[in-house]
Amino acid sequence: ITLKISSPILFTALVVGLIVGILQTTTSIQEPTIAFVPKLLAIFIVIVIFSSWMIQTMTDYTRNLFLMIEKF
Repeated sequence: ITLKISSPILFTALVVGLIVGILQTTTSIQEPTIAFVPKLLAIFIVIVIFSSWMIQTMTDYTRNLFLMIEKF
């Protein structure tokens, strides 16, 4: 479940980091903050878009856990 919930965020950070890294290499700009800001913005956007799905997934998992505890 952890991988399922974190995969959109990790994939976004990977893709944006790769794109920014390629752009930094081609333009010879080696400033670390240039790579940080786009990743931060992209991750924020992904969290806003997928937050309801993430919360629903975690809620379903927790509900199933409590139902399993009741059975024992």
